[in-house]
Amino acid sequence: MSDIIIYSLALALAQIWLLPMFLNLNNTAWLLSNRDDAVDTSVMHQRAARASANLQASLPAFLALCLLSMQMDIDITTSATYWLGLRIIYIPLYLFGISMLRSLSWMASVACMVHMAMQLV
Repeated sequence: MSDIIIYSLALALAQIWLLPMFLNLNNTAWLLSNRDDAVDTSVMHQRAARASANLQASLPAFLALCLLSMQMDIDITTSATYWLGLRIIYIPLYLFGISMLRSLSWMASVACMVHMAMQLV
């Protein structure tokens, strides 16, 4: 389970920091500034920011479930792995505006977390 936690934190690093940075390289001066002023960003950068906010909303619950499973010595690795895979799939679906599949992958990831929680009860 600890490897899934590390992979999910790597996903968070990539999605919250690296991806938006790479999508905003044309604003390097702004990236290196105090960011006091707003900057125009591409639609893809805006989508990346919204996908990042979505991950930030679900990641604490996911990590809590993973840590609880380790504490309780209950194996929820399969559900956690599916959650991680679905969250990875979610990123390009959101970036490229494939809304139906994006919503399905999000719902499936929520179902994975519900399944993880049910295994701990």
